Amino acid sequence: MTFSMDSFRLDGKVALVTGGIYGIGFGIAQALSEAGATIVYNSVTEASVAEGAENYKNAGIDAKGYVFDVTDEEAVIKAVKQIEEEVGTIDILVNNAGIIKRTPMLEMSVEDFRQVIDIDLNGPFIMSKAVLPGMIEKGSGKIINICSMMSELGRETVSAYAAAKGGLKMLTKNICSEFGEHNIQCNGIGPGYIATPQTAPLREEGHPFNDFIIAKTPAARWGTVEDLQGSAVFLSSQASDFVNGHILYVDGGILAYIGKQP
Repeated sequence: MTFSMDSFRLDGKVALVTGGIYGIGFGIAQALSEAGATIVYNSVTEASVAEGAENYKNAGIDAKGYVFDVTDEEAVIKAVKQIEEEVGTIDILVNNAGIIKRTPMLEMSVEDFRQVIDIDLNGPFIMSKAVLPGMIEKGSGKIINICSMMSELGRETVSAYAAAKGGLKMLTKNICSEFGEHNIQCNGIGPGYIATPQTAPLREEGHPFNDFIIAKTPAARWGTVEDLQGSAVFLSSQASDFVNGHILYVDGGILAYIGKQP
């Protein structure tokens, strides 16, 4: 087959981005929309779904929001069925919803640990399980799990997050292993340190963490949401049909780098 740039197009595809109301999820949704996909997103409250609707409207994107919790299997199954009836079969699932609790391990409650695992690992399992039957029936599908450098590395205060994101890396590989024969590709994106409103306080000039990240990144800067968009379009498109079980780290080179000599 002759290569065509059209293989990156997503026209006629339905993309569900969990938690896609702002930040990385919203940026990925913007890129998928630009490539031609119809965008569906969710959040856990009516208010946050309405916030997302306003963000999409301001970006000129006609997106449809649904209220459900990715950890509630019954609610997820009901919502996926509703999306299939109202919008169409989900062709692309981006498991973006997640939380982090920065707490030293000896101070972290078991309840908090379980909550992080539930949202960051069980949630993608529940979501993937819900959309896979439709993808199998259609004979194609893309699942993108938003992993992390903590899928590979440890760091103080993020034991639950690292455990969840390490598990998500292996869930990605296992979905590939089980469903690749159905022309379903499951890959991950592992963002580096990304400039978002949530990280703004850490990025102030002179902040020790900002200096640490700049020194550890060969690109010598924080990433942007825009840095993730091309990867998301690629992994959602026909151009990646033979890419499966892979984690694409978009980290400015951090994982390749031991750091500067003091």
